[in-house]
Amino acid sequence: MKLANLLIATTAALTLIGSSALAQQTLTGTVMRIDRLNGTVSIQQTQSGTVGAGSGAAAEQFKVQSGISLDALHAGDKVNYSATGTGDAKTITKLDRK
Repeated sequence: MKLANLLIATTAALTLIGSSALAQQTLTGTVMRIDRLNGTVSIQQTQSGTVGAGSGAAAEQFKVQSGISLDALHAGDKVNYSATGTGDAKTITKLDRK
């Protein structure tokens, strides 16, 4: 029984590590809206490839991690970014203007 519990715990830990690694990939998008007072930004992710690569994707809203400045950022700017979290709790961890 202890072996089964250890196996389950190890599998759960590896799943979490894999999920956070995927969440840290660098993405590209266009800034749609900035709320400097609340520290949030809406970004429409650029689709990769050629099929369906139009601008049909919905913009996602992110909280910006402390230490990341939004002062030089404007709506329409192309950015590279990394984010963590899921659902409404997504946070930008890295944000670079192209």
